[in-house]
Amino acid sequence: MQAWNRPKRRKAKLLRAWMAGVALSALTATSVWAESLADAFVQTYRTSPLLEQQRLLLRTLDEDVAVATAALRPAINGQVNLSRTLNGGSAPNVTSSSLSLILDYTLLDGGQRLFRLGAAKEAVLAGRYRLIQQEQQLLLQAAQAYLNLLQATRNVDLRESNLRLLNEQLRAAEDRFEVGEVTRTDVTIAEARLAAAQSLLANARGQVDIQRETYRLITGAFPSGSLDQPPASPELPPSLAQAKAIALQIHPLITAAQHDVTAADLIANAAEADRLPSIAFRGTLGTSRNIGGDPSLSASITGSVPIYNGGRLSALNRRAIANAQAARSALTADARTVTDGVGQAWALLQIARAQITASQQQVRSAQLAFEGFREEALLGARTTLDVLDAEQELLDARTSALQAEIDAQLAVYQVLAAMGLMTTDHLGLSVERYDPSAYYNQVSTAPAISPSPQGGRLDSVLRRFGRE
Repeated sequence: MQAWNRPKRRKAKLLRAWMAGVALSALTATSVWAESLADAFVQTYRTSPLLEQQRLLLRTLDEDVAVATAALRPAINGQVNLSRTLNGGSAPNVTSSSLSLILDYTLLDGGQRLFRLGAAKEAVLAGRYRLIQQEQQLLLQAAQAYLNLLQATRNVDLRESNLRLLNEQLRAAEDRFEVGEVTRTDVTIAEARLAAAQSLLANARGQVDIQRETYRLITGAFPSGSLDQPPASPELPPSLAQAKAIALQIHPLITAAQHDVTAADLIANAAEADRLPSIAFRGTLGTSRNIGGDPSLSASITGSVPIYNGGRLSALNRRAIANAQAARSALTADARTVTDGVGQAWALLQIARAQITASQQQVRSAQLAFEGFREEALLGARTTLDVLDAEQELLDARTSALQAEIDAQLAVYQVLAAMGLMTTDHLGLSVERYDPSAYYNQVSTAPAISPSPQGGRLDSVLRRFGRE
């Protein structure tokens, strides 16, 4: 019986060994996979609910164009009237009904409808550039979340290395205490430093968890593996003056503000045109029934001119002019804000690069000092506290160098965002870009029904982006 079961047991062992191999290979594949900064950018662009919200709000501006377009066309309405007259005495009661088809069309309005249509189109263009700005801010947040998480994981590595080194220092102090080279004080100092290092390691690991949550908040998902090293930083202009000049030309906030100015001017023109004469046409085709009735057709042209309205039109005109002037002031303020942002980001980049050079030198010096103190301690020329202080200075120097490196990498993307170049095109992201003109082209001519094929596809794309 045992001989009969032996092949089964051998097969079971082989099966377990094969399953263990599969599990090990899967674990290895998972550990090898690294998520890149480009992955974080693409994930953010695809799944951000804030971007989806801005895209849908942009659609409301597209519909404003459709509303303004419809105002240029005739309006046709049906009208039904049913009445009954009750007569006293011997006169019979009379029931009458009518059915009318009414066409209203404004022939002349001083151009105010065309001005408002132009203003609506300018508002759409401004909204598109503000959508680009929203994309830039989210991509910058993705870069910051990625780099902060990367820094947190590197800090854990530094703390773990420091903990191993302090363990060695504690064992060395205990060995030297056993042979009488140091006192119990040296051992307790080493134990205290070790306990502090364990506390700092726990804090560093907690920071990783915090940064992972921030990463998920921005990108929509936790990183699927370890984080890859950031790619080479994108190219920047050679000087701050050139960076500011580029920003003034292409930054989406400035371009959006320029369209705001144009829209406000057009609204002011429309408010002025509201005070001009207007001419309207009305045509009516109807039939009425009392005891009998024949179809009738009537047409009329009506002209009107505002004479007195209590100052309402004048107030609306002054308000529109003030809004146009305010839009110009906002454009100037936006230009200053953009150039100031470029200058600050550029300064942060220069600071971080200078700190990298200084901190690298600090690491080299602290490393030499630590190694020298450790050798001198073996000869009795240094105390355990001296060695521990040197090791702490080395850890601080490495932490500062890591912080400076992360700050410099983030500062590059901050400069790009300040210039208006933190876009999917400039970053070369492999992602299906949202086309704001697709929905606009469907509705800007004010169709009588909702856009069907292409609009439906756009709806499905937005839903997919919001749920991936």
